[in-house]
Amino acid sequence: MILRKKLSYLWTLGLCLVASKSPPKVPSITNETFIEECVRFHNEARTNVSPPAANMKYMSWDEALAKTAEAWAKKCKFNHNSCSTEVFKCHPTFQLAGENLWLGPLTTSVAKFAVDMWYDERKFYDFNTKSCSKICGHYTQVVWASSFKIGCAVAICPNLGSPDTALFVCNYALAGNYPNVSPYMNGTPCSMCEGDTCENKLCRNKERDKPHRYPSWNPSGTCQLIACNPLYLISVLLTIF
Repeated sequence: MILRKKLSYLWTLGLCLVASKSPPKVPSITNETFIEECVRFHNEARTNVSPPAANMKYMSWDEALAKTAEAWAKKCKFNHNSCSTEVFKCHPTFQLAGENLWLGPLTTSVAKFAVDMWYDERKFYDFNTKSCSKICGHYTQVVWASSFKIGCAVAICPNLGSPDTALFVCNYALAGNYPNVSPYMNGTPCSMCEGDTCENKLCRNKERDKPHRYPSWNPSGTCQLIACNPLYLISVLLTIF
């Protein structure tokens, strides 16, 4: 009887501990740890491509891409945003943007799980023939050499699975995944950097990496008045390029 009571107590204690363990919080697109992880895991993947890349650009965070990713993630639809095929609908200054989606349980490092899964698609991609035996479009976007800006977001979407199902969305500029085009040029790392510095086998330009604010960008994909102003667009483009 005593043993049974002890077991019952331990069982109840265990249930209480599980119930009291709070689930991970959804990171915001301004959370510095979240931003750092998204950028770091993408750049680590780009550094480790095989065969090596001669022209792989370093990726840095972009506020407007993150806003677009957040707006789409909150819709909880596991399909691509239609803005990715329309000019200036995903970003006020980049004509087009690429997009990757990941669906799974919310974890403290959802970015790592997502990027690892996307990068794992490399086993289906033949660099020499530019062909894919299964799904590898997420991989080729992650390692698309000319993509140098990224913005990601997470939303909880119970309608897509369980109560803790998370939809992770990343948008990229310049957009990648053009048909019959290699994601990067094979060669000695940084040998085609064209004036950039070389950092961890990636072409880096501090001016290109500078963060920019887009306070009037409407994530639905349509410009608000200030963002559509030609002088505003010119000023942003000059600072980026």
